[in-house]
Amino acid sequence: MSDTTMSASPPQRHAVLDSAHVGDITGAFGTVRAGDIHPRLTWGAKLKTLAAIVGPGLIVMVGDNDAGAFGTYTQAGQNYGTSLLWTLLLLVPVLYVNQEMVLRLGAVTGVGHARLILERFGRFWGAFSVIDLFVLNALTIVTEFIGVDLGLSYLGLPKIWGVVTAAAVTMAAAMTGDFRRFERFAVTLCLGTLLLIPIFLAVHPPLGQVARDFFVPRLPATDRLSDVILLIIAIVGTTVAPWQLFFQQSYVIDKRITPRFIPYEKADLWIGIVVVIVGAVAMMGFSAATFAGKPEFGQFTDAGGISAGLAAYVGALPATLFAVALIDASIIGAAAVSLATAYALGDVLSLKHSLHRKATDAKGFYLVYCGLIAAAAALVLLPNAPLGLVTEGVQTLAGVLLPSATVFLLLLCNDRAVLGPWANGRATNLFTGGVIAALVMMSIILTASVLYPDISETVILGILAGGSALTVAVWLVAGRARPVSIDRAGRETWRMPPLDTLPPPRLGSREKLWMIVLRGYLVVAVGLVLVRLVELATGNPG
Repeated sequence: MSDTTMSASPPQRHAVLDSAHVGDITGAFGTVRAGDIHPRLTWGAKLKTLAAIVGPGLIVMVGDNDAGAFGTYTQAGQNYGTSLLWTLLLLVPVLYVNQEMVLRLGAVTGVGHARLILERFGRFWGAFSVIDLFVLNALTIVTEFIGVDLGLSYLGLPKIWGVVTAAAVTMAAAMTGDFRRFERFAVTLCLGTLLLIPIFLAVHPPLGQVARDFFVPRLPATDRLSDVILLIIAIVGTTVAPWQLFFQQSYVIDKRITPRFIPYEKADLWIGIVVVIVGAVAMMGFSAATFAGKPEFGQFTDAGGISAGLAAYVGALPATLFAVALIDASIIGAAAVSLATAYALGDVLSLKHSLHRKATDAKGFYLVYCGLIAAAAALVLLPNAPLGLVTEGVQTLAGVLLPSATVFLLLLCNDRAVLGPWANGRATNLFTGGVIAALVMMSIILTASVLYPDISETVILGILAGGSALTVAVWLVAGRARPVSIDRAGRETWRMPPLDTLPPPRLGSREKLWMIVLRGYLVVAVGLVLVRLVELATGNPG
């Protein structure tokens, strides 16, 4: 999209549900006035605008490098060295395409993801998606305070007061009625990810091996291949989580970003992706190097054990930095996931739901936000909780549930009534279809590994080969179909009309059947994952 002055046009009715979502963009580092259509012709003007826009993409990406991610990435490093680094590279295009679609939906529609699913696919699918989100997010927030607890324990700080303080700070940061103040708080926490870089430098893992394993896929040598597959799915679940779709779309809306500024929001997203991948590589790399050849290699317990290992084999400072980074990541994760849930329920229940509003003006929104945080913090303070197991289980469940979330995302982005000139093109549809196929294959492998813990590499490769062949066949058929012409003219000012004026969605019986089949499979897969986790908790891995 070019930065040229737009011609005057009559005011257009839009679908924005909360009046607080309309007005000036008040970002952490600048302001863009409502109705600003001036061209940005110089690099200085473009960078000033980018500074005001930066936030949604950065926060959603760094927010997913949370306590669960710290546990998952360091587990991969401690148990399997750097052999799984390549999974991060493969996830980069998935991260971008998924989040680019939701930021586009947010800027163009002004309506949150949950409400769009409800309005376009009906109450059943809307309720199913929100229930999925609520349950998974509630468990995810628990893992964030597990991370706070682990960091506090290593630093020797009192658990109760530390967890309570972290919860209180997380609540207070969002309840001021000042969007800019919250975003500055969140972006400041994002800088905590940079603490992982000096740890990586202090450990100095072999850069050649790190680079080779990042670019060249390989599986580690192990007798428990199903455990490796479970961990790969956990990496997918912690890097590409369903809550991200709901958070970014609603946060873009709450920040009042309009279609004109989508290119700047895409740049913000790329900044976040780079930061999250750098942090993930650092964690996997320094965990692998720290425990290589040591008795603890292959014996991951939890993220707290990483601090202990760093202290024993590298030094006190890297260990302390890791504990502080873990607490920092857990707080921003708790804030982002709680916000995603509060936004979604606010959308569906037609509540006022904006960080621009004070607590007295959006009671239901802040009640959900604070209630989730308070409940999670209280659960973590209960004695004898299986902290490491809960963390791994949540990330695995996220990986299993992600295919259905991506299906609805793809359908919405092809809904011409919703996105008009911003609807998906063929290339995006083909790529996203491939992503969904890959996610479903991973879920099938997970299911098979639960039913047959001693599943062989031959069976896994057979599933991958069969699924890939089916995907290619579907691609070839889809690629031969006549492309749908989309008129992109005037999209800089086009926004979705009010929801009650949209024509009913065109959803054929084949699409409905596939959605029902997918949901049914996911229910079975989630049940089997829970069975697997119970077996691990009871010391009977099958």
